[in-house]
Order: sequence, then structure tokens, then C-alpha cells
Amino acid sequence: MIRVTPLILAVALFMEQMDSTVIATSLPAIAADIGTQPIALKLALTAYFVALAIFIPISGWMADRFGAKNIFRIAIGVFMLGSLACSFSFSLETFVLSRFFQGIGSSMMTPVGRLLLVRSTPRNELVSAMAWLTIPALLGPLTGPLIGGFLTTYLSWHWIFWINIPIGIAGIILVGIFLKVPEERSQRRLDFRGFLIAAVAFSGTVFGLSVVSLPALPIVYGYATLAVGLAAGVLYFVHARRTQHPLLDPHLFRHKLFRSAVIGGSFFRIGVGAVPFLLPLMLQLGFGMTPFQSGAITFVSAIGAIMSKFLAEKVYARFGFPRTLGFASFFGGVLIAAQGLFDTATPVLVIMVVLLLGGVLRSVFFTGANALGYADVGDAEASQATAIVAVAQQLSVAFGVAVAGAILEASTQMRGSELQLVDFQIAFFVVGGLSALAGFIYWRLPVDAGSNVSGHRAMATQKE
Repeated sequence: MIRVTPLILAVALFMEQMDSTVIATSLPAIAADIGTQPIALKLALTAYFVALAIFIPISGWMADRFGAKNIFRIAIGVFMLGSLACSFSFSLETFVLSRFFQGIGSSMMTPVGRLLLVRSTPRNELVSAMAWLTIPALLGPLTGPLIGGFLTTYLSWHWIFWINIPIGIAGIILVGIFLKVPEERSQRRLDFRGFLIAAVAFSGTVFGLSVVSLPALPIVYGYATLAVGLAAGVLYFVHARRTQHPLLDPHLFRHKLFRSAVIGGSFFRIGVGAVPFLLPLMLQLGFGMTPFQSGAITFVSAIGAIMSKFLAEKVYARFGFPRTLGFASFFGGVLIAAQGLFDTATPVLVIMVVLLLGGVLRSVFFTGANALGYADVGDAEASQATAIVAVAQQLSVAFGVAVAGAILEASTQMRGSELQLVDFQIAFFVVGGLSALAGFIYWRLPVDAGSNVSGHRAMATQKE
């Protein structure tokens, strides 16, 4: 059952993660069909991420109130309806609204899916379960550009949304048949004021970062909404300290391991979030590759993610969380920065080896970081923890893309010329360095931190 549960949950997570990247490849074709410009369609990407930012915070309360299993299946259904709406969109406005509706379903799938896994898995088996859950979720964004390019080129862009329907139906059926999770309902009232403040805080921040990095609107709107979002974030912390049952309880950060997992994971995701934005652009604009050629090269990271499944559980049991996470995040960041050394003379094989090793380290890291966050969090706080982790993930990825976009913009303006290879190289060095900083956060933890989850102490005792 340790494999069945995460693989069932991963069906939905794969669909959601793939969809968030597949659309980028198909923007020109969609724009031409509905009579708009590709740059304007980036509003659809932003609408999707804004929906995530608004509704992820409420996912924990929804799962506690109505049952995590029920909410997970409803979320898949909403995501499928949103996919159908996207495929039948006939204008920019209908497409943006459809992507927002689709984002509502997506906002519940990832945090509630992780919550179901935590509630159905003993803590000492969580690393292995997270490994099975993480790999399909990592495959989604890696295969998205390849699948999107193929479907758009040889069929039509509508298929990138229609493909979600059979996957979603399979997910709903499998969850209903196989997933046996104890459901403890809570009658806790919704912190409605906190929900409104959090919605402004997170959506304003994500929208602002999206506009700054992908300016489909005047950039002043991005800075203005970013300022509003940050101000609302401060207001939310004031509100949460005065509320008995806040929507997202900042008191969870009193747990040292949870705090380290969130902060370290956020730093690492800055680079990870920037790579899908930077690398395809560099390969296409800097190296002159086609979208399909670019996707075929970056796909090798998926192989690295699969390979990591056979390493993660044993590595964490042997070396523990602090040393493994410290190593994976530091050298994972170094490999992200190393992509800035690529040029037109770099052999494709060298590029693929770097991406392969990066995929291994990235998957090992996420498997452990996701499990470490629950090492000192009780079942009663698990729903809050999953929502907070999901919000942190979205913000850090959006920040990574924003940082990368800002570096490209600043570099081109300083040189007074169009985008060139050197601009991408600078961006890779910066975001890779930020990711590597996560290593120092984990190395500061005690060697046996989270051993009740990793099994590190038990393994050491057996050897003695």
C-alpha cells in the first residue's frame, strides 16, 4: 500500500504539474486561433497562478471540514471542467477566465493530495512514500514542453487540455476504490477575514512577480500589486496573532524542522523555478534550437528524477536529513549555475549529463524536504502545514521566475542591446547561487534531525 497510495495521488499531481508548463509551448498557436497576441496570453498564465495563490490557503480548512478525500476528488473534477473550458475558449477573456477556474481545482489537488499521503502513511515510511509521489510530480513539468510541442505541432493545441480528461477520470476512480484514509472532520469555523487578507497578500505578490517577470501589462502594475501584496502579508501576520484559529497559523514555524524545510525549500525552489523559464529560452534564442529540440534535451532531467527513486530512501537512512539535504541543495544549486557555462560550442552530451545529475539531486532534495517538514508536526496540524508549504512553494517559484526575468531585463538594458547568451549566463549564476544557499540552512541542523522519519538513528543503532 505504501506504493499504491502515492502513485494514485501522483496521477492528479502529474496532470497539474504538466499542465502548468505545457501551455507555454502552445501559446503562439492558441493566440493565432483565438485572435490575440502571444504576449497577451501570458495573462492566462498569471490568472492560473493567481487562482492558486488565492485558494491554496483555504485548502487545509476545506479538507478538515468536508473530508480530504472528498475535496481531492472534487478538485480533480473542477480541474477537468476548467480544462474543457480552456479547450473551447474563443477569445482572450474566455481563455483567461477558464485558466482561473482551472487554477481553483489545481489549488486543492497538490496540498490536499500531500495531506492524504501524510495521514495514510506512518512517519517512518514517509520518505519512501514521498519518493513515489515526487517522481511523477517532477515528470510533469519536464515532459510538459515535449508533449505540448508534439500535440500542438501534429494535432492541435486543444489536445493539451483534452488529455487531462481521461487522466482525471482515472484519478477519481482510483481514489474512490483504493484510497483508505481515516477522516477526522473538524467543525472549526472559517477564518473568513484571514482568508480575504491572505487572498490579497498572496495573489497580489504572485501577480506582481508575474507581471514583473513576464510583462504582459505595463510593469508599473506589477510593482503596485506587489507592494499591495506585501503590505497585506504584514497585515495578515498581525491578524493571525490576534485570532484563535487563523487560516494559516504562523505558530507552526515554532517547529524547527518544519521551519527549516520551508525556508530551505523556498531558497532551493528559486533556482528550480527559474530553470524551466531560462533554459528553453537560452537553447532556442541563444543556440538556435527548435522548441522540440530544446524539449528533447531538457527531458533528460526526467530520467534523473526516476533514477533518484532508487537512491532516496537508502541515502536518507544512511546519512540522515541534514547532510543529505545540505549536499543535494548545495550541489544542485552549483549544477544550476553550471548551466550558465553552456555556449554554442558545448557538446550536447555535456549539457545532458549536467541536466541528468541536476534531476537526480533535485528529486532527492524534494523527497527529503517534503518529508522533513512533517517530522515534528502532529497530525492535528498536518492540514495547516500542507497549505503553508504549498503557498511557500508557489511564492518561491514565482520569485525565481521574477528574479530571472529581472536579470535578463537589467542585463540587456545595461548593454543597450537585444537579448544575448551572456544575459542568460548571468541569470543562471545568480539563481544557482540562491539555490545553493539552502545547503547552509540544513547543515546547521543536528545530525540526527528528523531521524524518526528518515530512519537514520535506527540504522546507526543496528550497526553498533
